[in-house]
Amino acid sequence: MRKTVCVSLSQRKPKYSATRRLHLKSKLLKKAASMLVAESEEKKHEKERVLNECFPPLKLSGLSVQELQDLCKELNRKIDVTDEARYDMEAKAARSGTEIQTLILKISELKGVKRPNLKRVKKTTDDMLGAFTETSKLMKADFKAKLKTVKKEDEKKEEVTDWRKNVEAMSGMQGRKKLFTAGQ
Repeated sequence: MRKTVCVSLSQRKPKYSATRRLHLKSKLLKKAASMLVAESEEKKHEKERVLNECFPPLKLSGLSVQELQDLCKELNRKIDVTDEARYDMEAKAARSGTEIQTLILKISELKGVKRPNLKRVKKTTDDMLGAFTETSKLMKADFKAKLKTVKKEDEKKEEVTDWRKNVEAMSGMQGRKKLFTAGQ
């Protein structure tokens, strides 16, 4: 007979010590950082190579005014062609984006995960009590009946008058004195 020993994962000893794992992790991070730097440099050099290949440097020395004007016209035509291509690509990308969104919505509808729009429901105090107990339907509760009623004092409302009538009365020092005494 053979005895099998079950060892849980939490009781198993790790292969490497914590310091060794930390050392290995730091080495991996350093290697990954150096690889990222090398990759970015490689992309930069590749971009420069492609640009030099597609658009060789201009040789402007020794050209007459007419030749320079022709060169400018040719460059403008090339700019227009690239702008048209860029616009076409942007429009195509936008169409693809909207198509992707509609397809995502269709997929979610097919899966049946569509959430219904929730509506706000106003409940009265009786409805809320009815949800808790059945006897409350027989006994209607009116919370407002037991509240104390407080009468509000009518605020003194100043009459709105035409400001032009009061201009002459308030002009000069007497008018300012009236305003000052009225404020106290």
